[in-house]
Amino acid sequence: MKINDKYSHLVEEARKTKLNAYAPYSRYQVGAALLTRNGEIYTGVNVENSSFGLTVCAERIAIFNALSQGNQDLEAIAISAQGEEIPYPCGACRQVMNEFNPDLMVILDSGDHINIYSLQELFPMAFKLKR
Repeated sequence: MKINDKYSHLVEEARKTKLNAYAPYSRYQVGAALLTRNGEIYTGVNVENSSFGLTVCAERIAIFNALSQGNQDLEAIAISAQGEEIPYPCGACRQVMNEFNPDLMVILDSGDHINIYSLQELFPMAFKLKR
């Protein structure tokens, strides 16, 4: 799938914001930019901690930023990290994304390559409770 202008801007936001990542242990900086259906963009970076279990991924921080501003209507997320590998989101992030939009567009940027998926492609058998 080719990236359109709307999503190109989202990738640029993720690239810019990753410079603010707090990654003193892994040195693996990740930035995320989340687009809501009303056109607002919320960003996040990975924040590491010396107690590694307390580390939080950029994707969840971007989503939590949107939620804290009252916006749950997610359309797309761009995730950017520098390296040879595409920065696929972890299982915890995929589950959080699925909570708000199982059809979320997920754009993954390694700096050299951009891959685009629907969340359902990345997370086909998500956990879901009936409401």
